Amino acid sequence: MKALILSCNTGGGHNSAGRAVAEEFVSRGDEAYVLDYLTLAGQGVSRIVGNGYVQIVKKTPKLFGVAYHLGMLVSRLMKKSPVYYLNGRMARYLDEYLQENPVDVIIMPHLYPAETITYMKRKGMKLPLTVAIMTDYTCIPFWEETDCDYYTVPHKRLIPSCIRRGLPKEKLLPAGIPVAAACRKDISKKDARNKLGLLSDGRYILVAGGSMGAGDLARIVKLLLEETKEAQIFVVCGSNRKIETGMKKEFLKEERVHVIGYTSQMALYMKACDVLFTKPGGLTSTEAAAVRVPMVHTDPIPGCESANRKFFVKLGMSVSAKTVKGQVKQGLCLLNDQNMASNMMEKQKENVDPDTASGICDFIYKKIQHDLSEC
Repeated sequence: MKALILSCNTGGGHNSAGRAVAEEFVSRGDEAYVLDYLTLAGQGVSRIVGNGYVQIVKKTPKLFGVAYHLGMLVSRLMKKSPVYYLNGRMARYLDEYLQENPVDVIIMPHLYPAETITYMKRKGMKLPLTVAIMTDYTCIPFWEETDCDYYTVPHKRLIPSCIRRGLPKEKLLPAGIPVAAACRKDISKKDARNKLGLLSDGRYILVAGGSMGAGDLARIVKLLLEETKEAQIFVVCGSNRKIETGMKKEFLKEERVHVIGYTSQMALYMKACDVLFTKPGGLTSTEAAAVRVPMVHTDPIPGCESANRKFFVKLGMSVSAKTVKGQVKQGLCLLNDQNMASNMMEKQKENVDPDTASGICDFIYKKIQHDLSEC
């Protein structure tokens, strides 16, 4: 089996989902490659698109929200959006790549390459099995104009809305969002703390801003310091070095605050903590639910993250509030009420399958074997 995972550097969740599937394939002895497909047109194209997205999200998140809702409107009024035609320009590059590097399946945890393969299909270009992976708990604009062979949906409750938006029912697989093997390890809180050098009986709060260090992390930490006396607070700033530097400077004299910036041990920190404060990214939220950690959703980037937060809160997998002060209050309730925390983790267990990556690979195996048997 040879799998190509096409992603795009507009937020870390898409890449993380792609790497989770690649990791599963490789563990089975297959070949799998995660590729930022925009680099096929040159590194400059990838940088322009990726950096443009990151800067909008960091500096003007409300503008991103406006663009998201405008996209929803355009998707209702137009048969084919500008997004489709822009990504259609990548078709010749991807076609050339596939001719030189044939694969058995193309997996897409991002809309953009799904638009490209749709364009390629309509132009009669040869393609292997194509599987799209939705990484948010909503049907984002323009999925309905794509033509993949299958779509993995984060939860069965989202199937009706995907169908209403125009995706064929027979192509929808309620598989979930794939998470890395580190999130699937059966490790106790005590063992996780031991691995990180933490006290087994301590109280630990984790504050995370996703891959970009988004959100008002400093305000959350200040309020937590005011409202707790003994809890240790760990802050993960992702790849945002500016936020990391600022946080370290601001809380230099606070012995209870530990700013660790980016870490490759996020799953371990989530397992070790008593409460997690995180923005409602689709992948980040799924990882936390897969690990089973009491979770407070902080302010979302308007658009799909708003939908993610609404979905998780509705199913009891997280709590949230409109203000930072309210979010901290909710977090302290989770910290001090074991029944509330346990009930939330049970809801996470009911609704999020940590083994989604394995299920996706199993489906692809069976589909390809079935197609071969009919040849």
